[in-house]
Amino acid sequence: MDMLTVVDHPLLKRDLTILRDRTTAHGLFRKTVSDAAAILAYETLRSIPLAEVDIHTPLEPTTGYAIAQEVIVVPIMRAGLGMVDGFVRFVPEARVGHLGMQRDEDTHQPVDYYANIPDSVDRAEVFVVDPMLATGGSAISAITRLKEEGADRFTFACLVAAPEGVQALHEAHPNVQIVAATLDRELDENAFIRPGLGDAGDRIFGTPA
Repeated sequence: MDMLTVVDHPLLKRDLTILRDRTTAHGLFRKTVSDAAAILAYETLRSIPLAEVDIHTPLEPTTGYAIAQEVIVVPIMRAGLGMVDGFVRFVPEARVGHLGMQRDEDTHQPVDYYANIPDSVDRAEVFVVDPMLATGGSAISAITRLKEEGADRFTFACLVAAPEGVQALHEAHPNVQIVAATLDRELDENAFIRPGLGDAGDRIFGTPA
C-alpha cells in the first residue's frame, strides 16, 4: 500500500502495547495517545517545507531555517482531540481546526455535528488526526469537507489502521498520504478494528460518547 506509511519505532511499539492493554487506566491511556502522536508527528513533519532565514548567533551572522508553510491540525472529535498536543508539541504556532463526527452504530457511517475550520486552510499543510482508521468513513467525510473549504495538501495520521479503511480512504482521496503506527488485521462484523484497542474516545476521556 504505497499510500500508507507505517512508522517503525521501538517507542511507538511500546506505546501501542500500553494502548492495546485493556487494563490501562484512562489517565495513562490519554498520556500515551499524546506521546504516540508526537512520534507520528515527528516522522510526518519530515516533509514540511522550509525557508532560509538570516539570524545572528552570539558570535556571527548565519543562515537558519523556519517552517515555510502554515500548519493546521484538524482532529476528528472526540478521539482526535487526544492527538493534538502531540502534533503541536513540535509546531506550537500551528492552528487547530475541529470537525465533530459521531458514528451511527447501526449504519457505521459518520454523522457530522460540529465544524470549526481556520480560514487559511487553503494555504496550509493540513494534518487530519484520529486515533483509528476503521471503515474510513469519518476520514473521507472530514477530508471532503476540508476540500470544500479549499484545502489541497493533506496528511491523515492515525494510531491504528484497518486495511479496509486504508483502501477506502485511498479510493476516495488518492492524493492523501496516510501515516499510522500500525496496520491491524481486519474489521469485525461491527466495524471495529481487530485486534485494535477498543473505543479510543471512551478510553481517552474515561466516559462513553
